[in-house]
Amino acid sequence: MSALMLDTYREVITPEGVPLHLPAAGPIPRALAWGIDFAVRVFGLLLMSIPLAFLGDFGQGLYACLMFLTMWAYTIVQEAIWGRTLGKRVLHLRVVAQDGAPIGWMASITRNLLRTVDMLPFGYALGLLSSLFDPHGRRLGDLVAGTVVVHDVAPPFATTLAIDTVLAPPQPLQPAEQAAVVAFAERAPRLSSARQQELATIAGDLTDAQGQVGVLRLYAMANWLLGRR
Repeated sequence: MSALMLDTYREVITPEGVPLHLPAAGPIPRALAWGIDFAVRVFGLLLMSIPLAFLGDFGQGLYACLMFLTMWAYTIVQEAIWGRTLGKRVLHLRVVAQDGAPIGWMASITRNLLRTVDMLPFGYALGLLSSLFDPHGRRLGDLVAGTVVVHDVAPPFATTLAIDTVLAPPQPLQPAEQAAVVAFAERAPRLSSARQQELATIAGDLTDAQGQVGVLRLYAMANWLLGRR
C-alpha cells in the first residue's frame, strides 16, 4: 500500500548514513507541471511560427531547429541551472539528487533524454508504473540519473527561525561534509540553543565563528547546498 502513496515524506539515507527527509512528489503534481511546461512550449512555438512563415524554406528550417531546442533544451537547461522548470515552479516542485543536493548538467541531460523511454508504449506508461512502485516516486529517467522530484517546501528550520540567508562554503566540501551541514540544519530546530551552538563549534573551522553566529552560518550554508540561492 505504501508504494502506491502519491505524495509523502520519505526518508533518504545517504551513503554516509545521514537521514534526509525529502517530500517526494507523486505522479499527479508532476503530470500537472509537465502539462504547464508543454503548454508553454507549444505557445512559444506558435508565436515563433508566425514571423518564420514569411521566410519560406529558410523559415521552415529555422523553425525545425527552434522546435528541437524548445522541446529538449527547455527542460534540460532550466533543471540544470535552477532545479526546476516553469511548470515545476508553479507547482512548487524541484528536482534534486538522491541525497538532496542540487543536480548538475549530466543528471539533467540523462533524466530528460530518457523521457523517450518513460513514454513507452504510450502516455508515459512506463514512467507512471515506475513512479507508482518506486519508494521515492521516481520514473525510469530519475532512477538512471539518480534524481528525485520533491515538493519545494521550506525546511523545518526556515519556519522556526526564518533563516533565509545564503552563504557559500569558503572551501569545497566532501559529500560527507555537505550531508553533515544539511543534517544539522534539519535537526537543529529540535535542539536547545546551547546544543546547537555546541555542534556549530565543531564546524568552527568551516564557519570561522562561534556561538549563535556559527549556527546561523551553518544554516546559510545548508541553504546554499540545497540550491536555495
